[in-house]
Amino acid sequence: MIGKQLVLTYVYLLNYIILSSGVILYNKWVLSPKYFDFPFPITLTMIHMGFSGLVAFLLIRVFKVVSPVKMTFEIYLTCVIPISAFFASSLWFGNTAYLHISVAFIQMLKALMPVATFLMAVVCGTDKLRWDVFLNMVLVSVGVVVSSYGEIHFNVIGTVYQVTGIFAEALRLVLTQVLLQKKGLTLNPITSLYYIAPCSFLFLFVPWYLLEKPVMQVAQIQFNFWIFFSNALSALALNFSIFLVIGRTGAVTIRVAGVLKDWILIALSTVIFPESTITGLNITGYAIALCGVVMYNYLKVKDVRASQVLTESIPERAVKGWNLEKKSSDLYTPDTTNDDNVNGGNGSVSDQNVDEEAPLIPSSRLSHIGRSQLNSHT
Repeated sequence: MIGKQLVLTYVYLLNYIILSSGVILYNKWVLSPKYFDFPFPITLTMIHMGFSGLVAFLLIRVFKVVSPVKMTFEIYLTCVIPISAFFASSLWFGNTAYLHISVAFIQMLKALMPVATFLMAVVCGTDKLRWDVFLNMVLVSVGVVVSSYGEIHFNVIGTVYQVTGIFAEALRLVLTQVLLQKKGLTLNPITSLYYIAPCSFLFLFVPWYLLEKPVMQVAQIQFNFWIFFSNALSALALNFSIFLVIGRTGAVTIRVAGVLKDWILIALSTVIFPESTITGLNITGYAIALCGVVMYNYLKVKDVRASQVLTESIPERAVKGWNLEKKSSDLYTPDTTNDDNVNGGNGSVSDQNVDEEAPLIPSSRLSHIGRSQLNSHT
């Protein structure tokens, strides 16, 4: 018989796939002028951040579900603020892309996420340039270019917004590793929302005031409380569902689930939004990009397993000493895990399997932050 724990794991995975796909489709439906017609992506993102921050505040300060971490002014100024800035930017650009391009094409462009993260990690010195990985990144890029060439409703503005959001998210991931993990700060999904969501809200206020507030004052806006409440609740639930999945599965499982989710989302979007037409060239390009992503994932999982074997072969005393020194050096070497591994540690930032719809989930098992890409694009 199938074990209860295995069934629970599959339930968590199914929940993740449903919520992740649902949040993206819901955001597209709310923002699209053809449907709910609320073309204000910054406002929608601010609603998500405000709601998440409020829930986190209630859970920490009122209901005392978890205790707040020791957050100094220095850590907040040098770590939380810059991370929140890039997080807010990635959500802003990612949500704005929904106004110009289809959900299916957005998912195809998201295949560039490993490329962006790898490049940012190399530039920032948290990963080393390897030719095998670089060639995979070239393959992914070629696939995305082919897919873009086959896009019937190609829109330069929407593509630029989406790609910019991807690189902003990649830079946020690198900063999370370099800044938060270097400080040894441990955040769970609730405490991370408590600190990062309000700060992201404030960063979004400036572009909202300059770009959307003047338009909202003259436009006929339909504001349905239950629509926005359920939308924000779905985005918050996605954060926690990814945290549960990461806690019960390994790297390979969640990466496969992510690829499966992308294909399901592309198929669903063409049914729900008939204007989203997929061509044969779209599929061919995306298939080429996925081949590169699969090979990239294989190399990273292989590195993880090799590091685990190496660690197990080191005497216990040596491992303890190595772990003490590792706090300052683990940021620059691919270690025994990535963000999906249950065993802990700090993997290379380019190892990450990031879901932009819940971008507050971090790279390390030490500090699971609850896009994410999070792309609201969360």
